[in-house]
Amino acid sequence: MASDKELADFLAGVERRAFKQTVYAVRDDDAALDIVQDAMIKLAEKYGDRPPAELPLLFQRILQNTMHDHFRRQKVRNTWVSLFSSLGGADDDDFDLLETFEAQEGSAAAESSEQRLAREQVLQLIDEEIQKLPARQREAFLMRYWEDMDVAETAAAMGCSEGSVKTHCSRATHTLAQALRAKGITL
Repeated sequence: MASDKELADFLAGVERRAFKQTVYAVRDDDAALDIVQDAMIKLAEKYGDRPPAELPLLFQRILQNTMHDHFRRQKVRNTWVSLFSSLGGADDDDFDLLETFEAQEGSAAAESSEQRLAREQVLQLIDEEIQKLPARQREAFLMRYWEDMDVAETAAAMGCSEGSVKTHCSRATHTLAQALRAKGITL
């Protein structure tokens, strides 16, 4: 069974990656922070007595479920706002909630359709190029830059030296940069 220190160490170690993963999914720093904190609290309250080896998988499942709950609540909230906004008085015929809603600068809602399409196309091209990388380079690249693991963690997970991880990552980034430049994409 996990001691309080083991649980605290696990949560401290997973906090940053969980936050980045959640921000990527919900695109809102404040909501992501709330989701990660809720997931950590649920893990500590309900599964803190489990063996330390079980904590990573349990935490990931709790985090995913907490994100799904967030999206469900958001959908219900948006439905009610839409319903109540349509209940305006007779002199509010020209009222449109979308006209009064201001999208937050830098958010997905503030993007034009053209910007959104361009971003999606670039992301699709990047994904295609990542899939073309050799398996070890792709594995090292994704662990280091997607999962935000440090060199030592990546080396341990891949079962190789830290130098090999650095080499794989370097080759992967150079290959991706060259392939994207050839397609006219500069990041």
